[in-house]
Amino acid sequence: MRVVIAGSIAYDYLMRFPGRFTDHLLPDKLHSISLSFLVDSMVRQRGGVAPNIAYTLKLLGGEPVIFGTVGQDFGDYKAWLKSHGISTDHIIEIEDDFTASFFVSTDNAQNQIANFYTGAMAHSRHHTLTGRGLTDADMVVISPSDPESMLNLAKESRESGLPFLYDPSQQTARLSGEDLRSSIPGAKYLMVNEYEIAMIQEKTGWSLDQLIDSVEHLVVTEGEKGSTIHSGGIKTRIPTAKPGEIIEPTGAGDAFRGGFLAALSADLEHEVAGRIGALCSVYVLEQMGTANHHFHIDQFSERYEKNFGQEPGLERIRERLNGSA
Repeated sequence: MRVVIAGSIAYDYLMRFPGRFTDHLLPDKLHSISLSFLVDSMVRQRGGVAPNIAYTLKLLGGEPVIFGTVGQDFGDYKAWLKSHGISTDHIIEIEDDFTASFFVSTDNAQNQIANFYTGAMAHSRHHTLTGRGLTDADMVVISPSDPESMLNLAKESRESGLPFLYDPSQQTARLSGEDLRSSIPGAKYLMVNEYEIAMIQEKTGWSLDQLIDSVEHLVVTEGEKGSTIHSGGIKTRIPTAKPGEIIEPTGAGDAFRGGFLAALSADLEHEVAGRIGALCSVYVLEQMGTANHHFHIDQFSERYEKNFGQEPGLERIRERLNGSA
């Protein structure tokens, strides 16, 4: 299964605030917030939604193709992707701009406040799947990037008959109701978290049933409560996997998507895909950085069994990994 992943490619600046953001929010002053949070630490990591998803998908034997634009400072990141066997053929370098940057502060309750600098990512709107020869994809993942690019790719995928997974995520706040009403329908998968789905309903005016009817499958991640898959009139609850020490939550949702796609690539059922995604997200929670987790399929299978019980379907992933070794 050839998976083209379009989305942000960025450097992440991860900061830690030793308190709770909510302790400093005054309910009667929310209309005029003026706050500065002194953080205790900051690290720079490789990030961006597209490489994050691709990295976990690759760990489980998938063959992701990243599609996006980067800046003149991308050399070290490109070398790192290649060292992990991830294709960079469709990562387009913009010589006179810098790679996008994500600045996020996390508090002791794992709440986050973030800002994103677009940089070279804005140029992605000028590139198409057709223009890059990517219309033979088995799945196109449209993840957060330049909003115009996301809308263009959804339209192009729908008109070309390409199955696409739509993941508006952080850009849900930026996209208008009209944008969402035009880009969501026809998606094979719509994947959002519980806050984003509420925002989508508010912006579009659609009920949950209307939203479910507009796509083939709806996947809603719900943090520590797990996730829910709506498919064919059936609602399936997916539990969480048990984490060890939680270090940093950034990228956990991307790992869920990478694991979910890896399971789909191995022709596994949605329930198993959700559980594989849930376990992948835990690996990220236990690390600083969005793509610093590692596991061997034997370790992964053992941990899966401890959390969810035996799953014969994991043998398909093992066979695929052995075949690519």
